[in-house]
Parts: sequence; structure tokens; C-alpha cells
Amino acid sequence: MKKLLSTLMMIGALATGMSAIATLPARALVEIDVNKGTIEPLPIAITDFDGAGLGTEISGIVTADLKRSGLFAPVDHGAFIEKITNPDAAPRFDDWKVINAQALVTGRVSQEPDGRIRAEYRLWDTFAGQQLSGEQFFANGANKRRIGHIIADAIYERLTGEKGYFDTRVVFIDESGAKNARKKRLAIMDQDGANVRYLSNGAAIVLTPRFSPNRQEITYMSYEGGQPQVYLLQLETGQRELVGKFPGMTFAPRFSPDGQKVIMSLMRDDGNSNIFAMDLRSRSTTRLTDSTAIDTSPSYSPDGSQVVFTSDRGGGSGRSQIYVMGADGSNPHRISFGDGVYSTPVWSPRGDLIAFTKQSGGQFQIGVMKTDGSGERILSTGFQQEGPTWAPNGRVLMFFRDSAGGPKLVTIDLTGRNEQQVPTANYASDPAWSPLLE
Repeated sequence: MKKLLSTLMMIGALATGMSAIATLPARALVEIDVNKGTIEPLPIAITDFDGAGLGTEISGIVTADLKRSGLFAPVDHGAFIEKITNPDAAPRFDDWKVINAQALVTGRVSQEPDGRIRAEYRLWDTFAGQQLSGEQFFANGANKRRIGHIIADAIYERLTGEKGYFDTRVVFIDESGAKNARKKRLAIMDQDGANVRYLSNGAAIVLTPRFSPNRQEITYMSYEGGQPQVYLLQLETGQRELVGKFPGMTFAPRFSPDGQKVIMSLMRDDGNSNIFAMDLRSRSTTRLTDSTAIDTSPSYSPDGSQVVFTSDRGGGSGRSQIYVMGADGSNPHRISFGDGVYSTPVWSPRGDLIAFTKQSGGQFQIGVMKTDGSGERILSTGFQQEGPTWAPNGRVLMFFRDSAGGPKLVTIDLTGRNEQQVPTANYASDPAWSPLLE
């Protein structure tokens, strides 16, 4: 982590001449209310950053991030009237208003004498004729894409009031080869599908990776030796540690918010599946449920005080519903009462919603509900889709859907209107979204 922080650094607000840049008050003309049911994307002009090929590359990353969010509509460069030659100078606002660009982004990228990349951007409110924000960043060449994601996050936050989610990674299962001889490798990539790196060689089947809150560690399940084994993997060093062998496990454990424990579902000899928590320091386990039902897919609330899970204890055999209990196993109570079978519940990082998979009417649905079970909404319906994971700002979900030949990753926002496939070279499943990087 320290190495990463030393190679990517933000240096405050940019100055114009000798004066510090003033930012507009909270009631700026340009703003997006992300809590509205229907959101009209904000027209935004993002110019090619000064700095030849590298400037164009980084501004292109910013453009792609904001467009994929569904909240912004980048204006086509062919409509631009003014050509920005000095990103430090105020633009001709009338030229941008006439093409309905309500916000404008300018910037430059340069190479420092020590080899680092320096990137600057400015965000302008064209109708108010003022600058909203401006910052500069330094990074080594290996982190140049991160600069684009961080700038996009800054713009997203300034215009929506919500944290962005672009400077993140996704760990997933890369699937290649014939369907009856599928090679499954643990892989990690940027949230937009770039910078794929393989973390396993495919010699053994791997499943359901999960991120730790510390951002640099994951758990995953591997069938090395023919039975489920759970590993901890340090992403920076590649160091791997065996947590244990769990013959009755079907999903890798999920971390507690403090990263000190994992929670899992284990099937015992009696055929019942119950939920256990393991302290990662002592390796001691605590049984949290003790029922004759199948209790599975536990996930902690962001404050660590509660656990959501699925159980068929009240829904009949194979008719699992969603339950919530205290982190110590107390007061388990059912919160879902809809038709169909619920699975893979995951608590939002904001704490306000629970995402889930639901099978109903021969279809697989991805949906969300409030933590008391009210307000259930289906965001996506399709064939063989499951495994939702939250972006760290709690506004976007990623899941996997079976396509022609194999699964692919898909994102959708909470409106249910902005669904997009994530580009991957091969088939991909079991995504897990990281927290924001540091």
C-alpha cells in the first residue's frame, strides 16, 4: 500500500495565475440528483487533454468512465466550436453553451524530468461561467490509467455529491476452452475490463473470489486435491495461505468489515448447512445457526452488526428466502416473502439495500430490497444470471449472465436502465468488486 501511495499523489486545487481557484457553492447550476427515479444524462464536453497521445488516452478513459455510468452524455468532438489551446485559461463559455455542453472538462498531461506523469484537469460550469474544481496528479507510467479513473471519480463526485467508483478493481473467474473442459483461472482487472492479470494457472478449478476490506487480499475456493479448500491471497506479494479444507462448502467465505473474520456456510454429515464465523488470527470457528434447514450465502452488513443469509427454514424444501440475524447469530428473522427462490444476498456498502438473485417463472432475476425486506425491485431478468456484487458507492451492481457458449459480466445501476456488458477476452463469472483504491 505504501508503495502505491508513493507512486500516485494528488496535489490540491490548481491555481489560476496567483489566485487559488474558488469552487461554486453547493447549489451550482450543474448538478445531478442521483436519487431521482429517472435521470436524464448530463451533457458534458471532455476535450482531448493537452499532451499528444498520452493526453488523449487519459481524457479518453475519463470520457468512457463517465459515459458508462449512465449519468453523463459526452458531447461528440465534432460539435466542438472552440479548440482549447490553453487548458489554464477560461474557455469561451458561449461556444459551449450553444452546443448544450452544461459542463466542460479541460486538462493537460506531461512527463516530469524524473519520469513521472503529471496530469491536470479543470471542470467548468459553462452556464454559470465558473470553474467548479481543478486538481493535478502525479503517477508512474504503470499507473497512468489510474489517473484517468481518479479524474473521472473527482468529476463524478463534484457533480453528483456521491463518491465515484471508477478507481476500483474486480476479481473474477476467467473461463476459457471447450464447455466440457473449461479452464478456470482466478483473474483481476480494472472495473472497465482493462489491465487483466491472472492470479492462478488454471490447474485446479477456482470459484467465488471475495475481496477483503483492506483491498489487497482476497479469499477464494479451490478444488486442489479434489475437495474444496479456501485460500487467502495477498494481491501485491502473491503470498497464498490455506485457511482450511471444507468438504461441505459451496461458496468462498466473505470477510467481516474489519477484515478480521470470515463468515461461511458449511454442510455437516447430517446434510444440514449452517453458518459459521472464523477468526482469521486464531482460526477458531463459531457456529451462528443451528437448524435442520439449509442456511447459506451469508454476508455482513457494512457496520458488522448484522448478517444476511438465505434459508429454506420457512419456505419449504428448495424454496430459500432471505433472512437477517445479529452477527452473533441472534434474532434470525425472515425479510423476503416474494414468489420464487432467493439466493446470493449481498449487503450494500451504503447499508441501505440488499442485492439478491431470484429464480421465478423460469427466469433468473437480479434485484434489490430494503434491509427490512420492503421495496423489492427487480433490476434485470434473463437466463442464468446470478452473483451480484456492489460497486463501493452502492449505486451500481455487477453480476454474470450465461450467454451463447458461456458467462459474461454485466453491470447495471439502481435505476435498472443502464445495463452494460463488461468487456473481457474470455468468458467470465463470479465477480467481486473491490473498495476504492488508495
